[in-house]
Amino acid sequence: MVSVLEIERFALHDGPGIRTVVFLQGCPLFCPWCANPESQGSSKQLMYNERKCVRCHICIKQCSQQAIHLNEHNRLVFDRSLCGNCRLCGELCPQQAIHFPGVNMEIAAVLATVEKDRAYYEDSQGGVILSGGEPFTRYDGFLTLLKALKAGRLHVAVETTGQTGLTKLMEAEPYIDLFLFDIKHVNDEILKATTGAELGVILNNLAYLAKKNPQKIIIRTPVIPGFNYEVAVLEGIFDLAVRYRIKEVHLLPYHTLGRNKYEQLGRVYAYSLATVNMLAPSELAPYVASGAAKGLRVMIGG
Repeated sequence: MVSVLEIERFALHDGPGIRTVVFLQGCPLFCPWCANPESQGSSKQLMYNERKCVRCHICIKQCSQQAIHLNEHNRLVFDRSLCGNCRLCGELCPQQAIHFPGVNMEIAAVLATVEKDRAYYEDSQGGVILSGGEPFTRYDGFLTLLKALKAGRLHVAVETTGQTGLTKLMEAEPYIDLFLFDIKHVNDEILKATTGAELGVILNNLAYLAKKNPQKIIIRTPVIPGFNYEVAVLEGIFDLAVRYRIKEVHLLPYHTLGRNKYEQLGRVYAYSLATVNMLAPSELAPYVASGAAKGLRVMIGG
């Protein structure tokens, strides 16, 4: 079994070619710009999309824990601390306004979905990418899935924060054809305070992979105003790539796709970038040239 958030077919921006993205549940970090905050923490996460709600109140009537009530404005309020994770409210909601992210899937069921598009992978030199969350978080299911995908002769990419134990990385590496490896900052204190990540762990893992085969690595950096959108930081990431003989860096402009999910999770307080404007790709264009001067292929976006 493996805990899956969702499976997205025909992805074009997550590694080369046409890919199926398997988003896995679980992440040890708390990046405030996270596009998939439902992957953080435990599986007990109720999401409520008020835009879909028709105020039928079925969920209130059926909640045995009395975790749902109306406020003075006739809006639904959820006390997630009382939720028993029975998921009945989500099952009964006629508009699917309530749902619980993450479902345990049999490995065979994941493979069956992935196999539907094998012809597209072969024609486009694509494959499968395991993302998250952080795929290494629930390691046993992740490793089993990796082995099954490689047994099926599929090209497998993994998007990782690098925040995992080296022993696990060493065991999984032979089954992974491409690492999309996040480097978010070059200052350990800033990185730790903002995301919970440990730069020493991440760079130790990056060094191991680079020693094995730097061609299997693409560095990816989400560029966030007020966090790492600075010349010194981005040039420092380029210098890391050069040091480890990694030739490709992707700069991912900040977007607000995660904001609505934080609202649905009842965690608006955790989205500290509400007043920050999205970055246009053109704003990062000068870094393509500065990266090229260091011998790097820098792409804006994935």
